[in-house]
Amino acid sequence: MTAIFVNLPVRALDKSVAFFTSLGFTFDARFCDDTAACMVVSDSIFVMLLTHEKFQGFTPRPICDARERTEVLLCLSLDSRDQVDTLVGAAVAAGGSIYNEPQDHGFMYGHGFQDIDGHIWELIHMTTPA
Repeated sequence: MTAIFVNLPVRALDKSVAFFTSLGFTFDARFCDDTAACMVVSDSIFVMLLTHEKFQGFTPRPICDARERTEVLLCLSLDSRDQVDTLVGAAVAAGGSIYNEPQDHGFMYGHGFQDIDGHIWELIHMTTPA
């Protein structure tokens, strides 16, 4: 099995962990310390929330301010439109923000949020053909 570990710089690790915990995500304690937290998205998808200092150790380039510029869009597929809307609502209630209106393309419904560091999380639900 191939797994993906997405690395994201965060300004305040404890606040980011609290934000994503309030959305229902869990963390793998084996990969958590004062500089990093491993958020479990699925059996093969993980998001490493890294302090700026830790993240900077992996790249010679400056860290992008995700509140000002977009470098990546993180997209997760969910099982229903209700899950999409519920997760967006939870993100906003936890301090995130909406960056775009929901989009219904018939075969796909999407909405999303920006987390407290400005990273964009797109959420989609794909309908199965009849």
